[in-house]
Amino acid sequence: MFEKLKRRFGVGGPSVDTVLGEEIATPGGSLIGQVNLDGGDHDVDIEHIELSLLARTEIEGQESESSAGVEFARFRVNSGMHLPAGATIGVRFQVPLSWETPMTHIYGRPLPGMVIGLRTELAVAKEWDKGDFDPVAVHALPSQVVVLEAMARMGFLLSHADVEAGAISGVHQELPFYQELEFTPPEQYAGVVGQVEATFITDAEGFHLVMEASHHGGGDRYGRFQVAHAQAAEFDWEGHIRGWLDQVAASGHHGHAHMGESEGGSVWGAVGGVAAGVGVGLLAGELTEELFGSEEEEEEE
Repeated sequence: MFEKLKRRFGVGGPSVDTVLGEEIATPGGSLIGQVNLDGGDHDVDIEHIELSLLARTEIEGQESESSAGVEFARFRVNSGMHLPAGATIGVRFQVPLSWETPMTHIYGRPLPGMVIGLRTELAVAKEWDKGDFDPVAVHALPSQVVVLEAMARMGFLLSHADVEAGAISGVHQELPFYQELEFTPPEQYAGVVGQVEATFITDAEGFHLVMEASHHGGGDRYGRFQVAHAQAAEFDWEGHIRGWLDQVAASGHHGHAHMGESEGGSVWGAVGGVAAGVGVGLLAGELTEELFGSEEEEEEE
C-alpha cells in the first residue's frame, strides 16, 4: 500500500505528491520513496526539497502533560530545480533511519498510540511551504521481535505505546526521546506487579532493554538487559525477565539485570520470516493475539 502526501501551492501553482515505496522500513534501515512534482500554469523555480520525520511525543510539564510532533530527522533531497508549467518531475529518495527510530508495527500490526509521519517541504521564492503529515510504518527489528515473542509466551499483554521526551539514564542516546511499550504483566504477578514498561535503546551493534514495573507496595522497579543483535535469538529472555519479575514481586527492592552471552534456547526461526516481511504464519498469528489480546477482549474493554 502506498502512503501519499499532497499539498497544492495555491490556484494555478504546482502540486507535490510524496509516495513512499513498499519496502519495509526498520530502525537503522532506509525510507524509500519519490517526490512527484506537477507543474501548474506558470514556471516555478524550486530552491530546495526537504523531508522531515516527526514523532508524536508526550512531554511532561510540572503540572500537566502534553503531546507534540517532535522532528527527529531532516533530509535535503534536491536543490535548484526548475519546474516548467504543466511538467511532471519525479525525485527519488532513499534516506537513513536512526537505529533509535521508534517502531510503529509488530508482526505487521500497528502499535496502539504510535504516530510517526513524513513531511515534505518545498522552498519556492525564498518561502517554505510545509506539506501534510502522513503516517510512516516502521517495523520492529528481528532482534526486537525475539524479545516481544518471549514476552508474549510469558503472558504479557501489550496495552499501549508512546514516545516520551527525555533520555534514559546511563544509556547513550541520540534522539531527544525514547519509546515506551506498556504491558499488563502475566496473571501470576497480578496483585503484586502493576504495569510493566519496556524501552529499546538501539544502535548498530545491539540494544539496551530497559524495563520498569510498578509495585503495588509502592514505587517503581527497574531491570536492564544489554545484548548484541546477533545474540538476541540465543538469549534466555523468558528466564531472565521472569527472574527479574520474581525479584520485583518478592523483594520490593530495585531489580537490576545485566546480560551478556547466554546458553538460552533459540526462538529465532519462528519469527525470522515475519520480521523480514516474508509472511505471517500460524505461530506469529497466535503470538500476535497473545501480545495484543483478541478482538473480543478489545471490544469488551
